[in-house]
Amino acid sequence: MPGFTFARIPVMATPVRTRFAPSPTGYLHIGGARTALFSWAYARRHGGRFILRIEDTDVARSTPEAVQAILDGMNWLDLKWDEGPFYQMQRMDRYKAVIQEMLAAGSAYPCYMPPEELDALREAQRARGEKPRYDGRWRPETGKVLPEPPAGVTPVIRFRNPAEGVVAWDDLVKGRIEISNAEMDDLIIARADGTPTYNFCVVVDDWDMRITQVIRGDDHVNNTPRQINILKALGAEVPQYAHLSMILGDDGQKLSKRHGAVSVTQYDDDGYLPEAVINYLARLGWSHGDDEIFSREQLVEWFDLDHITPSAAQFNTEKLNWLNAHYIRQADNGRLAADVSRRLARRGVDPEAGPALEAIIALYKDRASTLNALADAAEPFYIDLHPAPELIAQHLTDPAREALATLRARFADMTWEKPALNTAIKETCTAHGLKMPQVAIPLRVAILGQPQTPSIDGVLETMGREQVLRRLDRVL
Repeated sequence: MPGFTFARIPVMATPVRTRFAPSPTGYLHIGGARTALFSWAYARRHGGRFILRIEDTDVARSTPEAVQAILDGMNWLDLKWDEGPFYQMQRMDRYKAVIQEMLAAGSAYPCYMPPEELDALREAQRARGEKPRYDGRWRPETGKVLPEPPAGVTPVIRFRNPAEGVVAWDDLVKGRIEISNAEMDDLIIARADGTPTYNFCVVVDDWDMRITQVIRGDDHVNNTPRQINILKALGAEVPQYAHLSMILGDDGQKLSKRHGAVSVTQYDDDGYLPEAVINYLARLGWSHGDDEIFSREQLVEWFDLDHITPSAAQFNTEKLNWLNAHYIRQADNGRLAADVSRRLARRGVDPEAGPALEAIIALYKDRASTLNALADAAEPFYIDLHPAPELIAQHLTDPAREALATLRARFADMTWEKPALNTAIKETCTAHGLKMPQVAIPLRVAILGQPQTPSIDGVLETMGREQVLRRLDRVL
């Protein structure tokens, strides 16, 4: 069989069909979520289809919990797929049928080399300073006489990779890439037990699912020439490839759990809004001019592969927090209150046992970068709070206590509205010869246990007369 030399891969015809194909050996992390987002956005931009495929052939490491975590993460980000999820383990008959067709066509062949013999071969190659690789001893060639298959050895199936020429493609992110076929040995496409291997399953899936653009991490670049060769051997159309560069942590090192490579659902637990995470992910390696904040609809309208940078993107927690703070400010108070209510309930705090949560949200939303910070701010309104002794010692001085006692008397029967409360505080400051902070800060400590809060008149109005009086009585 002659070697193949592949020319430039033509652009595939529409309709656009992209896919996200995670392995359920762990959670959906930020890198995977960005790949899913770009694949989803590209399909939506072009009126195409977005397919979800679960590559679960690693039986030893794949778990139902990891599958569910992937689905949960996709749903939280609202990355709706049009087809799937498809599971590779449910497609084994299809893979085996294609392998039989390849064996019949001569593009695959059985290899009876025992694993220990292959290991010894590779070790000897390393010792000679050579690249370790299968030497093709069971590869059929014209005029070559193969040995008799050894008794009791079940063969693996290898793909008959072209021996000459190059594999070349115009990567939609990295540009032109060419790999010599001489650099690749004959890939195992089915193990001795009959189970197909990763690179083969991916090829059949992309072929059957009519994938037009494969958008994935650049750790797959080395797999691409092998997959292109198999697609060509099958007579299948070759998709376009776009390989996304890795994401680095804040410190410039490979992203790890300590700076972002955690489950996407952890961002929900940590108090981030999905639209903030989507916005942030979109800017990790892609840009639309200088726009930093944009909606999901704008992302779909603008998204292309031309503006994805081939260099590594750097995760920046401060920027994510800044974006999240923006989306919190823009969010409906009722929506935020519903979310914060669930967070308080998980802490054992009853948001029904106090002032309206929406009113507290309105007070604090401009100061919070996460929903957890909003929950932290709301919690003191509902719990039986006792200010820390050191705060009492620092701020509730004798002059401050005298002023608070005056305020307490006025609070008992006055109109409970912000303007009236503000006037009462100011007049008390004047009467006692104190500046506003000398009264407002002790008042904050007395009722919320903290020296800094939003406008004190707004806090008082929201907390309500009865609760304010009760808390003042405890410190006077």
